[in-house]
Amino acid sequence: MNIRALGIALILIGALMMAYTGFNFVTTEKVVDIGPLSINKDNNHSLQWSPIVGGALIVCGVVVLARSKKERT
Repeated sequence: MNIRALGIALILIGALMMAYTGFNFVTTEKVVDIGPLSINKDNNHSLQWSPIVGGALIVCGVVVLARSKKERT
């Protein structure tokens, strides 16, 4: 993988992580299963992260881009 592409990817992922600080997803759990009768329960889960993580990824991406330009010259 190209070092410059890695730096750009880190910056983009960091920006997305700062814009969206988490997401929710639903899983289904079977509670009762008696013959034709089935009762399911939906469980909501949230995954959250700090915007500081996104900022750190942006800084790392800028450092990688700067180092890749320094190596070219």
